[in-house]
Amino acid sequence: MIDIVHSKSGSSVSIHPFGATIISYKSSGGENLFVSRLSKLDGSKAIRGGIPIVFPIFGPPPKDSGSTMPQHGFARNNMWKVKEGSQHDSDSHAGVTLTLDLADASKGRGGNNIWSESEAKTGATSCQLIFEVKVDNEALSTTMIVQNTGSDAFDFNCLLHTYYAVEGKAAQDPKQCYAKGLQGYSIIDKVRGVSGEICGEDPVDLTAGAVDSVYMAPEGKMAVNVEVGVGGGRTVKMEAFGTIDDKPVPASCVVWNPSAEGAAGMGDFGDDQYQEMICVEPGILGDQPALGPGKKASLTQLIFA
Repeated sequence: MIDIVHSKSGSSVSIHPFGATIISYKSSGGENLFVSRLSKLDGSKAIRGGIPIVFPIFGPPPKDSGSTMPQHGFARNNMWKVKEGSQHDSDSHAGVTLTLDLADASKGRGGNNIWSESEAKTGATSCQLIFEVKVDNEALSTTMIVQNTGSDAFDFNCLLHTYYAVEGKAAQDPKQCYAKGLQGYSIIDKVRGVSGEICGEDPVDLTAGAVDSVYMAPEGKMAVNVEVGVGGGRTVKMEAFGTIDDKPVPASCVVWNPSAEGAAGMGDFGDDQYQEMICVEPGILGDQPALGPGKKASLTQLIFA
């Protein structure tokens, strides 16, 4: 485990090297992240909770692609390395940087896709992933950087799958648990199988049962700014933004909770724990410019708690 403590403020972060998954972020208000009590922490599967990294696909691969890459890609399914000399603690902040080269990603690449081991041997598709983590008295900052180290451009999705802890098992209480700030975003509702609706001014809550919706930014909106109700009268604020080849691209947002039925169907999730969490996940999703050879993309999330 990689433990980062900002001595001046006492804020801290714990990062599991498997998936570079942040499994704890403690600020003056206490723990901010949810991790399932049944989550596997032995590297046998992606960690259920914290902030898993989703790359290069979001969800399963397209049904007609023939790809066997597992859901959400390989970034969360491999051991990352701490960049030498990157761990630090200063008056302003504490932090660390982790990296994953495609050549070191032995799990989760699947077959019949440009990321598979057989295809990647040509050198056409290759990348280095860099995850920068900083914490101070105000916020947790996480930046995912994708460096194209191959000879071909590639398309990708990237998302920070943040699980917020909800106090008092209040996830289904709309006065206590919600995501506010997504008005004007176009909704892809994966539970109902509908898309194109526009989010109104009312906060997004979990009262309808299972929630799995993607909120695509309206034209001209780049950064996503969301206030998340996390029970106990507390809120946290999340801001996220992305770039491809140093040019801003719209940041989308996903809200997810499996409800009782979904929780019961997951072996690494307690049947009652849907009441203790809400996922609010910023990402670079949808149709975005391909990342050319030698170019970089980034996704930054700031959590103010």
